[in-house]
Order: sequence, then structure tokens, then C-alpha cells
Amino acid sequence: MRPYVPLGILYISAYLEQHDYPNAVFDSTFSSFDKLCDELLQTKPDVVGIYTNLMTKLNVLRIIQFIKNQPELNHTSIVLGGPEVRNHIHNFLENGADYLVLGEGEQTMLELVKWLDGESSAVLSSIDGIAYKDKNQLVQQNNERSKLKNLDELPLPNRKKVNLQNYFDVWKSKHGTSAISINTMRGCPYSCKWCSRAVYGQSYRRRSAVRVADEIQSIKENYQVDSIWFVDDVFTISHKWMHEFTEEVIRRNLVTPYECITRADRLNEEVLKDLKRSGCFRVWIGAESGSQKIIDLMDRRVEVQQVRNMIRLAKKFGLQAGTFIMVGYPGETKIDIWETVNHLKLSDPDLFTITIAYPIKGTPLYAEVEERFIKSLPWEKSTDRDIDFKRTYKRKYYDYAVKMINNEVSFHKAWNSAEHNWRELIRFKLKSMWAKGRMLMLEK
Repeated sequence: MRPYVPLGILYISAYLEQHDYPNAVFDSTFSSFDKLCDELLQTKPDVVGIYTNLMTKLNVLRIIQFIKNQPELNHTSIVLGGPEVRNHIHNFLENGADYLVLGEGEQTMLELVKWLDGESSAVLSSIDGIAYKDKNQLVQQNNERSKLKNLDELPLPNRKKVNLQNYFDVWKSKHGTSAISINTMRGCPYSCKWCSRAVYGQSYRRRSAVRVADEIQSIKENYQVDSIWFVDDVFTISHKWMHEFTEEVIRRNLVTPYECITRADRLNEEVLKDLKRSGCFRVWIGAESGSQKIIDLMDRRVEVQQVRNMIRLAKKFGLQAGTFIMVGYPGETKIDIWETVNHLKLSDPDLFTITIAYPIKGTPLYAEVEERFIKSLPWEKSTDRDIDFKRTYKRKYYDYAVKMINNEVSFHKAWNSAEHNWRELIRFKLKSMWAKGRMLMLEK
């Protein structure tokens, strides 16, 4: 229950409006498939653009099927964008999509809508960044679209198109504070093998600190919200930008509580001071593993000791520190998993999340394990999250590993707390021992 608005859709909506193309946004977060169908039949849109990722893929296919089966909507063009489409072009087009937008969507969507409206003299093959079927039903993929160089030229996301109060209310009721998301950069220059770069590529482009502060000011003037979530991959990648942002929000009295994600090698004392001064209350520091061997296999290009040190230092500066853990990566053994347990105990983050590794098509990890897939899954009924591959141990082993890690770390925290809750300590230890026993059985 930590929903965020679809910023990509809201950017495209704002960009189209900026160029005199009115549009409506249907936000499915607090709605239903049936309500979407009713909306489509009532409005009969000329174009429907749908954001498509691992989580939304199966529902996207369901929406396409509905549109294609309605005579009243036979004039409606279906355009898909988002990270999922690039590496599944043929499949999406074979399953009813009319056009796919590959990469950043603002300029491409505008040019495509102009062409569909007959307001452009361009030919379809000249619109960069799209894939489609030609008159002979052959799949065509046009040239890549050049990435936007100056992100400050983009309008602010069209937040008025959705009911943000729904989001605030859920956050408030479930977590005590409301939150809103902001994007300050596009792309990531790092090379982690499991990470998809299907939209922005391996790039780094940033909005100016002034422009980001303008967005914060606009939010504060229009909404009552408690905190900000910066969705950037590496918020402190530029120390110069970080300092400029800090000075700008302080100067304009815009300091607002926020949390962000970064890397240990892009933190130091000065950056942590700027984070604190600018309103940051929680920083997420990527680790993925406590084993240097696994971190290197991931091509993370960071030292586990550096991650450990920065988690501790962040806490010393009064910030909450969160971190991410991944188990089941190719080559990982029980020794590596126990190094991760040790890492979490030594670094002592306030929060951590655990994911069991899965391969996303188009990533180096996918290419690395593709020949080791355990079974072939029907594309139209599955997502990459369902893929399993031959690992050191069976897939179930890692489910128990997650339980073991959680309970081992919980026991450690409880043991080192000011007051011992013996019932809680026994519960954590018993759960850990049970999970370890299951892991041991699956090692054979």
C-alpha cells in the first residue's frame, strides 16, 4: 500500500497539452477493469496510450483484447510504451498493439498523434522511436529517437489529471504520512547486469536544481502532502547538483522531508550533510549482496565494505538508512548468503528489502541464464518475473533463505536492543532455525 502516480503517463499528457492536444488520463490504481471498459465505450477515443511494464503486461494484453473486440472502438489506435515493449516488439504487435513507442515517449507520441490525425506531412517510417506493422503485416522498427538533451524543456507532470488525494489518503492511513513522487533525472550510467535500461538507456541527464525546486514549490502550493519520494536511480550521482539543490531549496524555504536511492560510492560526509540539510530523512543505499564475489558477478562496481561504511555513516548523520538485497543470483552459494546475513548485522540498516533474482529480457543477466531456463512459459500468460533458471539450489531454497535472513537479522536487532523481549527473541530464532533446516534439506 505504497502507490505512486504513473509519472511517465503524466509527462506525456502534459507534453501533448503543451502542444494543443487535449487528452484524458485513466488512472487504474484506484479503479477497475470494468470501469476502464465503460470509460472506453463512453468516450470512444481515437488513440489509447498504455504504460507497459512487468507488473502491467498481462492487464495491458487484456485491455488490448477488449478494445479489439468492440465494434464501437474499431477506429481506436492502441499505442504501448514503457520498459516492457522494447524487447517484446513482435509479441505485442502480434497481440493487437498498433504502435509501440521505444524509449522516451514525449516527442514520439506527439509526432505519432499528429500523423494519426492527418496533421503531419511526414510518412510513418520517418517517425523515430516507433515499431508497427506495415500494410503487408510485416513488423517495422524505425530509427531510434535521440534522447532529450535538456530535460528542463519538459513541462511538469500533469498531476491534475489524477486524484492525488486518493494516494495521500492511502499513505496516511497505512503509514502515517502521505507521499508524492518526483523525477529529477533520466537514465543511469552504471552497468548492473540485472537492471533494465529499455527506456532511457545507459545515460545520465538531469533537470536543473532550480527546475526541480520549481516543481516542489508547485506541489506545495497545490497539495498538502507530507513527504517526497525521488524516484531517481542514483539521486546523489552528481555532488555538484546535490549541493546546488540543497542551497536552492534552503534559499526558497522549500525544504521538505524526502527519501531517495543512491550508491555507496556516490556518498561521503559532505553529501550526507547536504542530504540532511535539504530534507532527506531516509536514504536507500544499494548493496544487493554481502558477498563481494556476487557483487562483482553483478557488475555492481562497488565494494561491500564501502556500502557497510556508508550505511553506518548515514545513520550517524541522523538519516534512516535502507538497503536492497537480492538472493538466488547465478553463482551464489550458501556461503555467500551467510555473508549477506553478516553484512546486514554489521551495517545494521533501519530497513531492507529482499528480492529473489529474476531475469528481465534485454539485460545481461537474461542473456547469461537464458540457456538455463527450467521451462518454456507462454508469453501471453506470463511475465519475466515467472521465469526460473537452474541455480546453485532449487528455487524453493531461496524462499527459505529469505525467511532465514529476515529472522536472523530481526533476532540480531532484538538482541542488541535496550530491552530484551525474550518471547520475541525465541520466536525469531525458532523461525530462523526452521528455515535453515529447510535450506539444508534442499541442498542435498
